[in-house]
Amino acid sequence: MAKKDTGSDQLLNEFKALVSDTEELLQHSVELTGDKAEELRGQINSSLQRARKALSSTEQALLERGKVALHTSEEYVREHPLQSLAIGAGVGFLLGLLVSRR
Repeated sequence: MAKKDTGSDQLLNEFKALVSDTEELLQHSVELTGDKAEELRGQINSSLQRARKALSSTEQALLERGKVALHTSEEYVREHPLQSLAIGAGVGFLLGLLVSRR
């Protein structure tokens, strides 16, 4: 699980870096010309590409976890149909109570 947390941390760090670079570009956009502007644009582009890669890998990890959870749920329902029905009825009853109180 630490690997998944690391991916989220990496994604968050990439977006923070992207925001920071973008803020810097906006603050210095009037002053920067030529090589300095190109260098900062290159840094922002690099940060954006890293953030996209991190987002893509996080998306893939979430899809895989969702597929595993769906498969596990389907197996449980097949193995315990009456318990699943009772759980569903209980959840429906509780939701009905919550909605009717409004």
